[in-house]
Amino acid sequence: MSTTVTACPECDGRLRSDDSETVCASCGLVVAEDNIDHGPEWRSFDDDDTNRERTGAPLTRSRHDRGLSTEIGHSTRLKGRKRRRMARLRRQHNRTKIGSKAERNQVYGFTEIRRLVGALGLSDHIRDRSCVLFESAQDEDLLRGRSLEGFAAATVYATCRTADVSRTVDEVVGEARASKAELSAAYDALNRELGLPTGPIDPAEYLARFASDLDLPQDLEGRARELVEDARERNHVTGRNPAGVAAGCLYTAADERAYPLTQQEAADVAGVTPVTLRATYQALIEGGD
Repeated sequence: MSTTVTACPECDGRLRSDDSETVCASCGLVVAEDNIDHGPEWRSFDDDDTNRERTGAPLTRSRHDRGLSTEIGHSTRLKGRKRRRMARLRRQHNRTKIGSKAERNQVYGFTEIRRLVGALGLSDHIRDRSCVLFESAQDEDLLRGRSLEGFAAATVYATCRTADVSRTVDEVVGEARASKAELSAAYDALNRELGLPTGPIDPAEYLARFASDLDLPQDLEGRARELVEDARERNHVTGRNPAGVAAGCLYTAADERAYPLTQQEAADVAGVTPVTLRATYQALIEGGD
C-alpha cells in the first residue's frame, strides 16, 4: 500500500514539486524523481502549429511491410542536378523495398484489395482481414497458376461472408478486375484448403441496403423482415439465392401495401432476374393462403 509523502523525511521541511522532481525547500533533498509526464510528446519546433505528429502512421495489415517502411518525399525547392539525384534515389529506394517475387505479388494483391474495399464501401476491418486471408493463401501456395486479381476479389468476398456483411458475388465482380469464373475458382480453393467458416447467408442482411436503394419506407422494410422469418419457417430459404429471397420479400411487402414497386426494380437492385424474385413471391403468397 503506497502512501503520499507530505513532508521531507530528513528535516520535516516543506516539499516543492515540478514536472519531474519533488524537492525539499529547506535541505534540498530529492524525495521523488522521474515522474510520468502527461503532457504532449512533441517539443517546440517551427512547424508545431501545423504538424505536431512525431510517431508516424499506425501499423496496418493491409501493406506487405505493415506500414513500417520509409518514403523519400518530393520537394519543389530542389532544382537541376539535386532534383534528378533525388528522383534516382527514390526510384532505387522503391525497388529495394520489394526483395522477391512473392513480395511483389503480395504488394499487387494488397493494392487490389484496398481498391476493391474502397469501391465497395467496406470497412478497414474487412480490408485488413482480407489481406491476412490473402497472405494465408500465399503461404499455402494456393496462388500458383491462378489469377492474383481473382484471389484478391475472392478474399474480399470470403471475408464478407465470414463477417456477415451482405455483398453478392455479382457486386464484387462488378468492381473487381477479375471474372466471375476466376473469383469462383479462387474462392473454392480458399474454402477447400483453408476451411473458411462460411455458412448460408441470411436474406435479412440484404434488406436494409436494398430498401435504402429503392427508397422504401421503414415500415415496409419491417414487414419484409417478418416475411423473411416466415419464409425461413416454411423452408423457402434453403437452396434459394438469398438476395433473391430478400428482393422477393420486399416486393411482397410492397404489394401488400399497394406501394408502387415493380418486380423489375426489386430484381435489379438485388442483381437477380424477375423469375428468381417471383419464385419467392409465389411461395409467400401460397403460404399465406
